[in-house]
Amino acid sequence: MTRGNIALLVLVACVAALPLFGGAYALRLGTIACLYAVLALSWNIVGGLAGYPSFATAAFFGYGAYAAGVLLGHGWPLWAAIAFATLSALVAAGTLGAVLLRLRGHYFAIASLSLAEVLRELVNNATDLTGGGMGLNIPLAAGAGIMAEATFFFFAMWGVLLATALMAIIVGGSKLGFALACIRQNETASSMVGLNTTLYKAIAFGLSACFVSAAGGIYAAWVHYIDPSDVFDVLYSVKPIVMALMGGLGSPFGVACGAFLYLGLEEVVWRNYIQIHTGVLGLLIVLLLLFLPHGLSSLRADRLWRRLRHA
Repeated sequence: MTRGNIALLVLVACVAALPLFGGAYALRLGTIACLYAVLALSWNIVGGLAGYPSFATAAFFGYGAYAAGVLLGHGWPLWAAIAFATLSALVAAGTLGAVLLRLRGHYFAIASLSLAEVLRELVNNATDLTGGGMGLNIPLAAGAGIMAEATFFFFAMWGVLLATALMAIIVGGSKLGFALACIRQNETASSMVGLNTTLYKAIAFGLSACFVSAAGGIYAAWVHYIDPSDVFDVLYSVKPIVMALMGGLGSPFGVACGAFLYLGLEEVVWRNYIQIHTGVLGLLIVLLLLFLPHGLSSLRADRLWRRLRHA
């Protein structure tokens, strides 16, 4: 196991200790941090390793939220609803990926972006099942206090983060990771030497979707109310890309750090520049990407020391 993978597991373990140092606000931030890291690490499988600019994250996040929300409304236990959302997203994304990933570049980006809009329209029109544009209310857990519920959903989202991190580590060191790296370098040449690029891309697309859907299901149970404009928001597709760029494409540890850094910037800017927070946050991100084009993963100690010596 590489030092980067060990650092990723240590980072995830440190996040689990958050309830020891804060109250409800810290648990809320920790839950969102885990959610952002799941989205970024999942996107990195397709966007970072395979080099395909996927904008489908919002589609599968919304799918997981509504799949779990509807089942919870019909009396399913949370674990069963999340399991169904995860497995069905894996199958659906793998099937769709075999078709969509035949497109490349901006054609694939547009096609993946349209998935969220298609699912949004389906949800809006399935009024009897999803509540349509009025949204979907999800029942509260009986007898759970505020802190107990906040702690439960923090560890639930942290569990998804841990599973996503392990998946990213396993994929990176497996034949699948090697195949995705070959596809990123030269897909045509990879096909010519006998690599089944369609199969590997479909598997990667399915893996990137299933953990996002699990996070979406936990998010729906956590907030107790969802609507199409919330869970199918295009920002859920854009934010993971920004986080991965900030952390370093292809590096799971860097991507996770990028997710936490993005949340920190978002929270600080929101609290201090509430009227113009979007513009200020965008400016900070642009400056960061200009001065660190390869993300946080480029700030290795040895490289930093060499730069200081030559300065």
